[in-house]
Amino acid sequence: MYLSLLRLNPRSKRALTESLRPYELHRSLLKAFPDKADGGPGRVLFRLDMNEQTGGISVLIQSEKKPFWTNLNGYTEFVTECKCKEFKPALAPGQVLRFRLRANPTKRSKSTGKREGILKTEEQVEWLRKKGMNGGFEVCEVFTVDEGFAKDKMTDTDNAGHHTNMLSVRFDGLLRVTDSDAFQSTLRDGIGSAKGFGFGLLSVASVKE
Repeated sequence: MYLSLLRLNPRSKRALTESLRPYELHRSLLKAFPDKADGGPGRVLFRLDMNEQTGGISVLIQSEKKPFWTNLNGYTEFVTECKCKEFKPALAPGQVLRFRLRANPTKRSKSTGKREGILKTEEQVEWLRKKGMNGGFEVCEVFTVDEGFAKDKMTDTDNAGHHTNMLSVRFDGLLRVTDSDAFQSTLRDGIGSAKGFGFGLLSVASVKE
């Protein structure tokens, strides 16, 4: 896998627009990877962060395949800094790691049968703990930040059926690896739904860092 950090140009109209349209940003990021005829991009996860004090816009991207960021349309005007490194985490049962996750925690409504956002903090934490049971980790400590509802649309039309409204919750804390193979899969595949909208990337770091 590969980890990339892009800093977008805050003076770029496109960067400002796509920071508010995560699905459009996702489509732009995919330009750095092979198209379907060449094997496809593989799993690509990303998380957008905006610094309200400085106005800085950064995107953390995790990918199965090596990206070529200069292939992005208008790269020199869109990106001001680019870093990329191979990501081969050494994992072992019992290992404790710091983590950050922006997720779209949902449950199925008993009345409508549709997926809906989990609004209560304790239920959001329990949702994450359940993900960990099958994902090779257990949550040791966690803090949540309710980021409200992320709104976007999947096309450039005004068709209401293409508009989205997804709950965004950021989880920060400590986790313990319980199954290194399962956790490796969790890192690769991400957690939860709406990954094309910037959710699901589980970033980890040593507690010493």
